[in-house]
Parts: sequence; C-alpha cells; structure tokens
Amino acid sequence: MFSRDSWSEIIEALSSNWFRTLLTAFGVLWGIFILVILLAAGNGLENGVKQGFSGMATNSMFMWSQTASKPYKGLPKGRRYNFKIGDVEAIKQSVPNLRYVSPRNQLGGFRGANNVVRGLKTGAYNVYGDYPEIIQQQPMDITSGRFVNYSDIKENRKVAIIGESVKTGLYDPGEEVLGTYIKINGVNFMVIGTYKKKSQGGGDAEEAQKEIFVPFTAFSQAFNMGEVVGWMAVTAQDGASITELKSQVFDVIKTRHSIHPDDDRAVGNFDLYEEFSKINGLFIALNAVAYFVGILVLLSGIIGISNIMLIVVKERTKEIGIRRALGATPWAIRAQILLESIFLTIISGMAGIVLASGVLALVNSLMAGMDTSEMMFLNPSVDIGVVFVALIILIVSGLLAGLIPAQNAIRIKPVDALRTE
Repeated sequence: MFSRDSWSEIIEALSSNWFRTLLTAFGVLWGIFILVILLAAGNGLENGVKQGFSGMATNSMFMWSQTASKPYKGLPKGRRYNFKIGDVEAIKQSVPNLRYVSPRNQLGGFRGANNVVRGLKTGAYNVYGDYPEIIQQQPMDITSGRFVNYSDIKENRKVAIIGESVKTGLYDPGEEVLGTYIKINGVNFMVIGTYKKKSQGGGDAEEAQKEIFVPFTAFSQAFNMGEVVGWMAVTAQDGASITELKSQVFDVIKTRHSIHPDDDRAVGNFDLYEEFSKINGLFIALNAVAYFVGILVLLSGIIGISNIMLIVVKERTKEIGIRRALGATPWAIRAQILLESIFLTIISGMAGIVLASGVLALVNSLMAGMDTSEMMFLNPSVDIGVVFVALIILIVSGLLAGLIPAQNAIRIKPVDALRTE
C-alpha cells in the first residue's frame, strides 16, 4: 500500500528527534501497561475467589427453620417449629428441577464443650448427620477410606468420617485411623474415612478440618433427634436457578407446617447462587473499571502523540508544500501523517504489552513456588482476546491521534507552504 520511500520517510521523521519521540511513546506504553496489569490483577483476584468455590455446587441454598412471625390457622405468631424428614421427600416431589435435597443435623462445635473422646484425648468438634449427596454440594477431598453411602443410611451404621485436624487432635502421628472408634457424646462410632477441605468465605482453613460426618439416620438414632431435621442443603439442576426455585421450596414448607403464606421470616436461608452471582457481577464491574482507567491513561498518551504530530506537521510545512506542488494529492498527505501516527502508537503500545507480559510472567513464577490453595489471588493473566482488543484500541487511538494533524497538513496551500521559512 505504501512504498519503501514512504516507510523510510516515517522512520527518518520519527528518529530525527529520538528523545522527543521516546517521551511521546512512553505515554502510550504506560497506558497499555496499566490496562493489561489492571485486567490481569482482576483475573487473578477472580481466580483466587473462585478457587474457594471449587468443588462446591454454587447453584445451592441452605435453609433452616425460624420463628413464625404471623398467626395462621389459629396458631400464634412467635411459635417455633422444626423441619421433618418428610419435608425432604415432599420438596423433591413438589418442586421440579432440583438436583439434591440434603437434610442435615448438627451438634457440638469448636467453641463449645468437648464432645468427642478417644482414649485419654478429647476435643470439641462440629458433628454433622448427613446423606451421601452432601459431598457433591460442598468441596471435600477424601484422603483415606470412604464417605457415607446409602448402605450406611439404610442400616443406621454408626460410622464416621473425620477431618485431618480431628485426626491430628485425637491420634498420635503415624497411628492407624481407619477401623478405630471415637466416642461422640457417649456413643461409639467407627472411623471409616478422613477428609480435607477448603475453608469457605475467607474462614479459618484449620477449622474447616475440625468436623466429623456421620450417617443422618445413625445421628438421629444416637442423639434422639427422631424425625427432626436441623437444616437442609438444596441444589438446583444445571440450567435452573435455585434463586428462582426457592420460593416454591418455601411454599412446600409453609404448607406442611401451617405457616402463613406471606410469612417471609419463618424460613431462614442463605442463597449461595445469589451470592456467587453478585461476585461474578463484581468482577465484571472491576473489568469495566480496569478498561475505563486504562483507556483514560492511554488517552493522555494519545493526546501527547497528537500534539507531537502537530509539531511535526508544522516543522514539515515547506516539505508538504513542495509535495503538493509536485502533484501529491490531499489523500496522500493525509495517509502519510496518519501512518506515522499509527506506527508510533502501535510500536509504543506493543512495547507496553511486552513489558506487562514480562511483569506478569515474573509474578506467576514467584507464585509457582508458593502454596496458593488458600490464597485469594491466583494466576494473574490475560488471554489473547485482551491483546487483540488492545491492538484494536491502539489502531483506533493512532487514527485519532493523527486525524487533526493530518487535516491541518492538507489545509496548507502549496504557495503559502513554499513561502514558509
């Protein structure tokens, strides 16, 4: 499209005052560098946060019974009620597109009294009565043995899966765990597995391992819970939203327990899908802010290039007049100025991308030797699509930077240009 002479002229024009060109290019370099670093930092934060949700069924909610806040069918407000095991099947039958409905019961806790004994060692731990599906709803790695299965549920087996921190607290180093017995509130349970899992929501990773899981039926039998269900974990099918389905779940509970249909306080819940959607929305906003800030910084560099190109056009007024006198068309003059502007913008911008890539490579190499399993920042990077977008931004910016100088150049009359000293 352009001759060799045109490119030689561009190189000569930009290198005639190399220090001025370097300072001008730095503005664009810095703008692209900031843009890439901000986007990579946003991705690193997103990767770290989503790592905390890895393995968890995010399309889930957790629900528990609270106090009825309205009278209904002769029953007073302020009364308490409990979920029942029959509610689980009723929810499964009445609400479509549910994947799991897992009842849970719980006792103890690390802030409470010691509730688990093994020999002379004691500890205070959270103990959960669960169904096998719960392992699909919360992240957990079985490090030895197995988790609860439906044979355990049907036969009311008193078996337990303990966390790595429970193992450390109740067993000596190297001691065999599987097949041994622990006593939970005076009831013996045989250990059939150990697990390790991540903390959620920025919690203490150590406390996430201080939990014990036993079959729901054995829990109810051992601790006289009867048909009572403490709370439930409910997960929707892929393609459905638990946020949209939860009102139907609440309606089933309200109908079965004679709760006023408009009583929104009787059923407590934590909608994990809703919170996860908010987090996704936050990262979209962060990316938008990164683009906004990066483009503003880049704009300052573009203004610098535009100013320099105006100076260059002024310095080459006589040259432009001669070219016009020899028959150069306005488009040829405009194209030459625009090409110089685009060339300078792209070269400086790509240098910024290379510099940012080097910084990100250094950060990732430093993090490679670290344990990032519990970090909120992981693998800061940008994909090739971001580089492509940056290239488009550079080309458009170069056109904008050279547009006004190019228009000024073609307004110069050959006679006036030749008179210029």
